[in-house]
Amino acid sequence: MTETTTTLVNAWKSAQARLKAAGLDSPAIDARLLLEAATGASRADIITDPYRPLTADQVATLEDYLSKRLKRMPVSRILGRKGFWKLMLNINSHVLSPRPETECLVDLILKRTEEGQSFQVADLGVGSGAILLSILAERPAARGLGTDISEEALAVARENAANLGLAGRAAFLRTSWAVGMADDSFDFVASNPPYIRSEVIPTLDPEVKEHDPILALDGGPDGLQAYIELIPDVFRVLKKDGMAYIEIGYDQSEAVEKIMKEAGFINVHTLLDLSTNPRIVIGQKFVL
Repeated sequence: MTETTTTLVNAWKSAQARLKAAGLDSPAIDARLLLEAATGASRADIITDPYRPLTADQVATLEDYLSKRLKRMPVSRILGRKGFWKLMLNINSHVLSPRPETECLVDLILKRTEEGQSFQVADLGVGSGAILLSILAERPAARGLGTDISEEALAVARENAANLGLAGRAAFLRTSWAVGMADDSFDFVASNPPYIRSEVIPTLDPEVKEHDPILALDGGPDGLQAYIELIPDVFRVLKKDGMAYIEIGYDQSEAVEKIMKEAGFINVHTLLDLSTNPRIVIGQKFVL
């Protein structure tokens, strides 16, 4: 009996069916990404050369990837990389896997600036470097600083900066938020702090609670602990008229706006993400 050859198209269809049967979200996309990574094929190859045979090693690699995904490991964790904005970033267990909704924060700062504009931006809780590096990649005259309490996270951010050719304009500092940073130093400050209430974390999808670092998720009993610590320091390190862009949970707009106003920010308001959830609280530093 002749063994059936595994091709790109039947490997993709089989992988998709297995992921769908397991009730996973986006089975077609996940199957394609894992197939591309296992075989080195592109999306175009799967369409234009669907009957290309897989080698035994490629079949084994794809099976390993699918086994991990079926155990609810996210694709980004399996592959060790995640696309964000226009970048491909390395990630590991020490950093949050960047979310599409956080791209709204990048978009807002880019809309506030021009391509040749020189400015200083800080990303507090930098993680993989997603926010900071996306901004610097689009604004070649800008410079930035990323802070994180985790040295392991900073190592990931530094590696991504080097891979993207941005190490010369991006500095990294191990500290809690903006502790130790000089007053009146930045034109823009961005942050995506942990904002999930502690009691909610056990109810999260396995992809999140088992693979994202708890340090990047847990916002304390009310989800607001990071904002209480962070926002007064954001105000301090911003230059006069500088702008803060802070990511929030869907139900935190009112509370975080209140914290920002109490810290001295003016023109405080919240913008929605593409799913129409409140996502980014913005404020401007006011100094008499």
